[in-house]
Amino acid sequence: MKIFKHTFLLFLLAHFSISLHSQDKSDWKGGVPEGCTSITVGKLASIDGSVMTSHTDDSHRTRSWMDIVPAKDHKNGSTTTMYKRSAFDSLAMPSYKHVPIGDIPQIKHTYQFVNTAYPCLNEKQLAIGESTFGGRDELQSDKGIIDCQRLAQLMLERCSTARDAIKLADELTKKYGWNDYGECLTIADKKEVWHFEIVGPGKDKIGAIWAAQRVPDNHIAVNANASTIKEMDLKNSDFFMASENIFKVAKENGWWKNEDTFKFCYAYAPKSRESVAARRREWRVFDIVAPSLNLSPNDKDYPFSIEPEEKITLETMVRLFKDYYQGTPYDMTRNILTTDSEGKTMISPLANPFMPYDQLELQNVKGGWYHTDKKTGHIDFLGERTIARWYTMYGTIIQCRDWLPDEVGGVVWLAQDNIASSIYIPVYSGTTDLPKSYKTPGRVNGFSRESAWWAFNRLGSLAAQRWGDMSKDINAKWDPLQKEMFQNQLIFEQNALKIDSINERKEFLTKYTNQWGEKVVKDAWDLGDFLWTKYDEKF
Repeated sequence: MKIFKHTFLLFLLAHFSISLHSQDKSDWKGGVPEGCTSITVGKLASIDGSVMTSHTDDSHRTRSWMDIVPAKDHKNGSTTTMYKRSAFDSLAMPSYKHVPIGDIPQIKHTYQFVNTAYPCLNEKQLAIGESTFGGRDELQSDKGIIDCQRLAQLMLERCSTARDAIKLADELTKKYGWNDYGECLTIADKKEVWHFEIVGPGKDKIGAIWAAQRVPDNHIAVNANASTIKEMDLKNSDFFMASENIFKVAKENGWWKNEDTFKFCYAYAPKSRESVAARRREWRVFDIVAPSLNLSPNDKDYPFSIEPEEKITLETMVRLFKDYYQGTPYDMTRNILTTDSEGKTMISPLANPFMPYDQLELQNVKGGWYHTDKKTGHIDFLGERTIARWYTMYGTIIQCRDWLPDEVGGVVWLAQDNIASSIYIPVYSGTTDLPKSYKTPGRVNGFSRESAWWAFNRLGSLAAQRWGDMSKDINAKWDPLQKEMFQNQLIFEQNALKIDSINERKEFLTKYTNQWGEKVVKDAWDLGDFLWTKYDEKF
């Protein structure tokens, strides 16, 4: 038993090493993202009228710590620094280094915001999710100074509505330039939610090309690392916006001809629509919430958004983000039909009974979610990948609600590490501080008991050794607590509204956030210890 156990652990470590190496190769060189998923919900599609956006930050390079940046007043002539992000491997764990590349004028007053790696919610209930889709390599320009993380922060610091955030992005990128690959920001406010897709202006140019489409109030939409905006009616400004150069650049480069219907995704990010890893996640979200549509898992183009058959709840959103195709032919714990390096069909043990959101790369079969072209070096999204990922850094589900004051109406449900083995806590727009363990930048310096992220990462890594059994233990712990938080939400918020003083109300919200944060981190450490003990002799 011990010999098998040690052999298995060596295999597991080897797999983690391969997976991490695979992930590192996708650091946006060649136009491939590490991969994130964002799901958006209109106010008439949710159970209570919430507008929702969300995000899984599927990258172990981004930072693990997070905090609340307070509102600030700035002196005349102040500036704010922009940075260039690049891979950095000189610390204990892979990370990014952020090199200053320029400054832009600061405004007089900036709003408070939740400072995750991709800032996600401000005090005015403006909320942002993110998903990278790449786009054409030749559009990327190093002349600009604004990247995705900085743009999200600028939007939250300066804006209170989604439309204003999109207009700000247009103004800033025109003047200072976009310096990133293709990104989708899913921007929600108290009334509506938009998908904002942006790519570079072309090599050595300043500017950007972008399109934005509003999700109908009774619809749900998803971006899973592929551009999804297709036809655009720019005369209908209630649902569409775009940069002034959107048609001109496509025509000049032969990416669109007048006789063809203009589709943003095919003009500016056609490779992203070829990604099975992206399209399968789109199908999975839509199929779960609207099964009667009978969408094919092998289609190439799904609708931009659909009407769900039942109102979307927080529980629905949690289920979607924990998904790994369980119960479908694409379940990662099943063997699948695939082809070997010579193109022969075979039954392959690519599926992984231990870690059900990843495929094993055995027998020279491409089972991962990326592929490098040997001739060009370009990396494409291929193969399968699930919504839940072992290398997720954190996840958010954000509610924006116009019938509540801003400090209570905006709430980001925040989870650490792999969503399939984690739990969400509420962080309100009026929350002014997070638990110390959430603010501890421990990951890049190696394992630490002081870091909330390490508590959940250790738990997820343990569960991956024997998912079929350990996931039941994890669910038995987290499911009742998650249910308790969701059920307590209405009563807690009603009590918060009884507090007349805004400052005292914020203290009340902050205390609640910190109590839950401290509890789930302690429980994650205890649960990891429990699994280690229970299964020590059973590998």
